[in-house]
Amino acid sequence: MRKNILLLFLFLFSVVVAGTASASGQATRDPYKYFFNETWYEMPEELANAKQAGKKGIMIFFEMDECPFCHYMKMNVLNQPKVQEYYRKHFLNFTVDIEGDVEMVNFKGKTLRMKDFAFKENRVRATPVIAFFDLSGKRIFRHTGKTSGVEEFMWMGEYVAKGLYKKMRFSKFKRQKRKEKKKH
Repeated sequence: MRKNILLLFLFLFSVVVAGTASASGQATRDPYKYFFNETWYEMPEELANAKQAGKKGIMIFFEMDECPFCHYMKMNVLNQPKVQEYYRKHFLNFTVDIEGDVEMVNFKGKTLRMKDFAFKENRVRATPVIAFFDLSGKRIFRHTGKTSGVEEFMWMGEYVAKGLYKKMRFSKFKRQKRKEKKKH
């Protein structure tokens, strides 16, 4: 009974969010088709693909089915064409189900289940978690929770793509971006 109520709530929530997104007049596109890349979850192979394509790294969106914040991100941020184009240009983008039993190969070549990759290797307990990995498979930036919207998510991509994570914290970068925005 509780699960049915939760599923009903999530369905209604997604309908309301979807209606809001389309009511804004902005064209949106399916994030599974236009944001996320297809994968067999062989991460050493994906690192090679990223290098060959000239990407800055790999972005993994850790999610679970009943996560309203994951749904918010997919319905309001990851479905935006400018987000999709920017992230596809700079990163390979994948999802990982933190409750998933699907086998995958981690960045070190070890076969394990998605939920073990999420929890044991990346300490993901709450979703969404947005994690960026460099071309050697090292995690270089992690954000827990939904972003405030498209702008913050775009700043996150810029922060990683330009290598600014090596020089400053993301909070400082966001403050700088807000100051720049106020000047214009």
